[in-house]
Amino acid sequence: MARAFSRRTAPPATVVADDGVALAVRVVGRGPALAFVHEFTGDLRSWAPQFAAFAPSYRCIAFNARGYPPSDTPASASAYSQARAADDVAVVIAALARRPAHVVGLSMGGFAALHCALRHPQRVRSLVLAGVGYGAKPEQTASHARASRREADHALTIGIGRYARMMAASDYAAPLRTKNPRAWRRFAHELSGHSVEGMAATLRYVLAGRPSLWRLAPKLKRLRVPTLIVVGDRDEPCLEPALFLRRTIPGAELAVLPGVGHLTNLEEASRFNALVAAFIAVHS
Repeated sequence: MARAFSRRTAPPATVVADDGVALAVRVVGRGPALAFVHEFTGDLRSWAPQFAAFAPSYRCIAFNARGYPPSDTPASASAYSQARAADDVAVVIAALARRPAHVVGLSMGGFAALHCALRHPQRVRSLVLAGVGYGAKPEQTASHARASRREADHALTIGIGRYARMMAASDYAAPLRTKNPRAWRRFAHELSGHSVEGMAATLRYVLAGRPSLWRLAPKLKRLRVPTLIVVGDRDEPCLEPALFLRRTIPGAELAVLPGVGHLTNLEEASRFNALVAAFIAVHS
């Protein structure tokens, strides 16, 4: 991890969670803390366009979720859950930021960021939730859990090489491949280096175990963290959940990006960065 840091960086290479799991981190820049939480097929490197844009003005923080080397990949099922993923976000912020952080999460990372704000609101200055919604409706919970467990089994059977190629060729990555082939090739290459065991555990115990957003409505209505929801209009599974979050979280704002799919921060980095910059400037 040391090669990822610049002279403006002075963090440890890892942050250790309260259960002893080491999380690989990257920190660049100075200023208010801005933490990024990656999606299922990504890792901390997925936020390179955001680090480049925000490091001159913010202390940019990213980390690899447990199960994503060089973070630890625990073997125990009890080491993985939606609550644990949320707590890991809080642990990283507590270790690397003197004050509450602006938190930006994509997809799986958006769920983790949202649950972090619900469980540890003192750690979160503002929230940007992008592409949050897969399997989030109450009627989808059981089928989404079954599908996630089947996918975990399939990934273990075919191995990381074939699984990475399958995921990179899937519909949700197609807009990135069309608009920015170079960024897609980097995305696919980084995905191929993941741990299939870690991704399978994440599918089984985090994605398959998270509650419906609708079940969280009473807690969401009490959330007092400034929130921006971002969704691409081609990311259909996330459109209705995005509207639900906007209606339920007090004062939440919603930005719908026309012609954009799921990987918003890579597919339309400039537009995504502009939205984030304008939002967090108001709440800094």
